[in-house]
Amino acid sequence: MKFWIYIIALLAGVSLSVEGAIYGELGKSIGKMESSFYNFFVGSIIIAIVLLFFGKGSLSYTFKAPKWQLTGGLLGITYLTILIISIPIVGVGLSMVSIIVGQMAMSIIIEYKGWLGSKATMIQKEKVIAVLLMAVSLLLIF
Repeated sequence: MKFWIYIIALLAGVSLSVEGAIYGELGKSIGKMESSFYNFFVGSIIIAIVLLFFGKGSLSYTFKAPKWQLTGGLLGITYLTILIISIPIVGVGLSMVSIIVGQMAMSIIIEYKGWLGSKATMIQKEKVIAVLLMAVSLLLIF
């Protein structure tokens, strides 16, 4: 089962690169903020339709949920808007490698500290080496 999760995650990474390239170009055509707005507007419509048929949670709990759990939307908008701005300037590859280095480094810290509901784990030297190698690759690509 884990194998399929890795494949799905790999495909998610592929889709993020494609999405970034598409919205980087759309940002040149209609404007950077407008491109980000379009992404979230269309995405909201699509997920609302999917929610009608497959939703099993409690959307009304949103008003009772801890406020820090609601920051994902802000972070998602920030992430995509930065991609739309950076991809036309530095390219898809450099933007994505930068994102991956940041994700890897922050995920190590989150897991080590046990933040955001994660189980606290020890820092593994292999993970630190991986982040350092990715940072070196970032420098080599730059």
